[in-house]
Amino acid sequence: MSEGHVMVDATEERCVLVGVITQNISEETAQEYLDELDFLARTAGAITDRTFVQKLPMVNPKTFVGTGKLEEIRTYIKEHEIDMVIFDDELSPSQLRNIERELECKVLDRNILILDIFASRARTSHAKTQVELAQMQYMLPRLKRMWTHLERQKGGIGLRGPGESQIESDRRIIQERIALLKNKLKEIDKQMAVQRGNRGQLVRVALVGYTNVGKSTLMNLLSKSEVFAEDKLFATLDTTVRKVVIENLPFLLTDTVGFIRKLPHQLVESFKSTLDEVREADLLIHVVDISHPNFEDQLNVVKETLLELDNKDKPTILVFNKIDAYNHVPKDENDPSPLLPENNSLEELKRTWMSRLEAEKCIFISAEDKLNIEELKQAMYDEIKRIFAIRYPYNSFLY
Repeated sequence: MSEGHVMVDATEERCVLVGVITQNISEETAQEYLDELDFLARTAGAITDRTFVQKLPMVNPKTFVGTGKLEEIRTYIKEHEIDMVIFDDELSPSQLRNIERELECKVLDRNILILDIFASRARTSHAKTQVELAQMQYMLPRLKRMWTHLERQKGGIGLRGPGESQIESDRRIIQERIALLKNKLKEIDKQMAVQRGNRGQLVRVALVGYTNVGKSTLMNLLSKSEVFAEDKLFATLDTTVRKVVIENLPFLLTDTVGFIRKLPHQLVESFKSTLDEVREADLLIHVVDISHPNFEDQLNVVKETLLELDNKDKPTILVFNKIDAYNHVPKDENDPSPLLPENNSLEELKRTWMSRLEAEKCIFISAEDKLNIEELKQAMYDEIKRIFAIRYPYNSFLY
C-alpha cells in the first residue's frame, strides 16, 4: 500500500452498496444517501453493480446489517465476482473485522471512501499532509493482524521487544507518523496565517457550498482564472485565493473545499486551517445547485457546518446556481403525495426563496451559461462596499 492512500485502487472495480433504513432514517432519505454513495464510488473509480437495503430498528452492532442480509450479500458477491462492498456509514473496528471475515472480500465504509477520494485529489503539500493525517487517525483503531505493510520495518536497538507482534509495531509506526504530520501541519498553518496577514486590508469573500455545486466554475468566471473544475465530488481540495476587481473595488475571493453530509470528523479536524479561510471571510457566497432534487437538504448541511465554524451572523449572499439545468416537473393535481421542490417552476422557487430569506440576498444564476452574472456582481459590489465603508469610514476612493 502506498503512503497517503487507503484501500481503493486506481483501476475500475465493481462494487455493491449497503445501507439501512432505521427509525431515524426514512426510506426516501436512505435512498438519497445511497445515491450520493454511488456518486462517491464513481468518483473513486468504481462501478456500482447492485444496492442492498435493509429495514432495521437499529444497525446491528456486530455486522451493521442482519445475518440473513449479510449472507445474501455474501452469496451475491461470490456469484458475480464483486471486488468490494461499501457501507453507507462508519463501521466500527469490530464491525469491519466481522464483516470482512464473513464476506471474504474488500470492505469499505463511507469514511474510507471519502478519505480515498481526498487522497487522490490532494495536490499541494498542505492538502496531502491534511489527508494523510486524517487517514492515519482513521486507520489506527482499525489495524488488524493480517495487515502488516504500512512501511518497511525499522531496525535498531530498543525499538522492538522480544515478544512484540507485528500489529503492535504497526501501531507504533502510525502513532509516530501522526505526531510527525501534526508537527508538519503546525508549521504549514503558521506560514498560511502569515500569508493571510500579508494580504493587506482587502475585504475577504469566500465561496462555500456543498461539493459539486459549481463553486470552482464561478470562481473562474469572477476571477478570470483557471481553477480546476470538474463534475465530480471534491474536485477542489486546495484553497485558492484570487484578487478580484468589480468596477473600482478590489477584494480577495477564496474557493474552499466542498461540504458533504457525514463528513469524517478526522477530515474536519485536519482541514481546520483550510476552513480558517471561511472563518476569517468578511462575506460568504453560499452556492447551491438548484438542479439537484435535494438541494434544500444540501443547503441545510452547509448551514449547519457553518454554524459549527462559528459563522452565525456573517453576511451571506445565497446563490442558486445551475438554473440552466433545473428540471421542472409539474405535479398532477390528483396526486396526494407531498409537493416536491421540482414541482415548482423556477419562477415560483424564486418568489418562495426571496421572500423566505429576509436577512440574505438571493440570486439565481448559471455559471456555466453566464446567466445573471452581472446581477451577482452588483450584489457582491454593494455588500463589499458596505463592509469597506464600515471598516474604513474615512477612505473616499469608493465614493
